[in-house]
Amino acid sequence: MMQRLDDFRLKMGRHELVPIVIGGMGVDISSADLALEAARLGGVGHISDAMVPTVTDRRYQTKFVKAKQALYKYNMDSEDKSPVKFSLEQLAEATRLHVEGTMARKQGKGLIFINCMEKLTMNAPKETLAVRMSAALDAGIDGITLAAGLHLGSFALIEQHPRFREAKLGIIVSSLRALQLFLKKNSRLNRLPDYVVVEGPLAGGHLGFGMDWAEYDLATIVKEIVQYLQDEKLEIPVIAAGGIFTGSDAVRMLQLGAAGVQVATRFTVTKECGLPDDVKQEYFKAGEDDIEVNQISPTGYPMRMIKASPGIGDGIRPNCEAYGYLLDANGKCAYVTAYNREVAAHPGERRIHVMDKTCLCTHMRNFEIWTCGQTAWRLKDTTHRLPDGSYQLLTAEHVFRDYQFSVDDQVALPEPTLTVA
Repeated sequence: MMQRLDDFRLKMGRHELVPIVIGGMGVDISSADLALEAARLGGVGHISDAMVPTVTDRRYQTKFVKAKQALYKYNMDSEDKSPVKFSLEQLAEATRLHVEGTMARKQGKGLIFINCMEKLTMNAPKETLAVRMSAALDAGIDGITLAAGLHLGSFALIEQHPRFREAKLGIIVSSLRALQLFLKKNSRLNRLPDYVVVEGPLAGGHLGFGMDWAEYDLATIVKEIVQYLQDEKLEIPVIAAGGIFTGSDAVRMLQLGAAGVQVATRFTVTKECGLPDDVKQEYFKAGEDDIEVNQISPTGYPMRMIKASPGIGDGIRPNCEAYGYLLDANGKCAYVTAYNREVAAHPGERRIHVMDKTCLCTHMRNFEIWTCGQTAWRLKDTTHRLPDGSYQLLTAEHVFRDYQFSVDDQVALPEPTLTVA
């Protein structure tokens, strides 16, 4: 009898979950609606705290971005962005609104986590991360996944919070070495992570590998980390992520010792996903050669995306006064530096191009950097093509159930909503 993913359960404390975690895609791509469906169906959903003031402006009619831009408008022509700071009070309020608004609608036995990126340094790395995590805990989030960074000091930022030992806290790593560093750094807190997401080289968005990513393999890293945890007698569930396209792919990871899988790419083309519908069609249309790993992210991490993304090579003027999420502790961003270099090299030109970096703040806000997993080119095989040439969108429930119950590397097509081509 072939095993299905539903034959397994992900145990986290008193929770027994369907071992499916939907990853935390920012900026509001992993929307509240998507996370809520995962929880309703008994798995784990993520929202993201990437650019959370922007998200709450969109979802809850706040005016955080406008207020910040008005406050720092005087600085727009300056290359020095160090004075441009976030209001920690407004940041806490935005996080609270987003989390409370999501948790108030939660149904089912699953959990909802928030993905917190260390690389969102926001011109005050420790202070802003501490506020985002604390506000999420205050607002009742079930758990926090620490992403995009080693997070060696992140637990310490919330160790005094009353929910520090109650909420589920996890870390994303791409190597055993990264996990060992995290555990060693946090040993004094006597607080292990509740889960470890092992993200392999085929994942979407920022990668925890260099440009030699293709030399690595998720199964190998999962086996290595599972073995290490067994040897150290540490009962921490391992969640495998990156390139898991079918329920059978997921089962293979659980047979290696993983406790669950984190998936995201197949949910980008669901109705609940926060991407605009026209962008979802771009994901369906992408071929294998249309997906690239490049170094245009100002964070310094390689990033996987569809190479037709409009934000690639665009020389838009930085708007750190409104956004500024990637400014480091000294008010620097690699895109701002690259933009100013190109302006100096092309005096008087109205529009310039910056090829080596991109303004992630503006372009992620506008859904113009189309991050995806390596398997995105297979999305067209998961649905029906319609008479007008477009593809039928899926529901999150359909994709979730397909992971949960499929066998033999099959992908279930949805019920046609229209006459298909």
